[in-house]
Amino acid sequence: MPLEAKPLSSQLARMVPDLSTKLTTETVDAWLTTDSSKPKLILFSNKKSPPTMWKALSTDTVFKRSVKFGFVTEEDKDLVQRFKVTKFPTIIMLRGEKGTQQEKYTGALNYREIAAWANLHSESGMGDQVHSAAGKQEESIEEAKPWLIQEVPELTKASQGDICFKGTGLCVIYLKDGQLSQEETDMLTQQSKKFTSQLSGRGTTFKWMWMDLSIETAFKDLFNAQALPSAVVFNPHKRLRFASLEEGEKATPETFAKIMDKVLGGDARFKVVPGQKLPAFADRKPAAKGKKEL
Repeated sequence: MPLEAKPLSSQLARMVPDLSTKLTTETVDAWLTTDSSKPKLILFSNKKSPPTMWKALSTDTVFKRSVKFGFVTEEDKDLVQRFKVTKFPTIIMLRGEKGTQQEKYTGALNYREIAAWANLHSESGMGDQVHSAAGKQEESIEEAKPWLIQEVPELTKASQGDICFKGTGLCVIYLKDGQLSQEETDMLTQQSKKFTSQLSGRGTTFKWMWMDLSIETAFKDLFNAQALPSAVVFNPHKRLRFASLEEGEKATPETFAKIMDKVLGGDARFKVVPGQKLPAFADRKPAAKGKKEL
């Protein structure tokens, strides 16, 4: 029976190992902030799964230790919009501790040229895995901190020190019963930029974040918001205290303007945290380690 080229090619393609990571809106920030020394390459595609070329790049002897490969389908509209992708396929590289250095690949879509481009920024021989004393278990050198690159990070037990309770400034906390939508993220980002611009040079700093009260139930009791979504301005320094929106108000650009004006004008009514002790944050199960199969 003669071998036909197309079925044989398809069979061989399925046998190529894949070390790339299927990225989603929920997983991309953790992926970007793990192993910050490594450049990250993301392929945006209108296909359901990575092409053979991308899988082969991810398993290259050098790249599998020095570069991280991600894959995004065009169906993930939020990620496509976030990275300003307008055509498929598109390849971008992100570098730096917070992925702030972004570069789009403009060369030919073949293994050799993409590999040469990636190799310019790869760190040959550098790996993110170390063996335990017994030589059996491998652990990640760097832990993921997705909140470090999010414009509006979620306030949790893990993130609270970095984004609110350590350092200077007041914390503007958007209170939700559930997950934050892209529309809400955009609104809060706009508010953050608006007040940052207005307060430039005045020595007042506001840090913007959100909290899921369906999970952080102890904080739901503390803030006692009558209508959601709501917001508080939290002062984490010296005496723990917070100012809330007026009773029955929901968080909107207009109500944000009202409470910020009161805080800045010294007219806000701050409620002291009972016993000067924060409620317990919810214990969340860490995300499962390893790559999800496509």
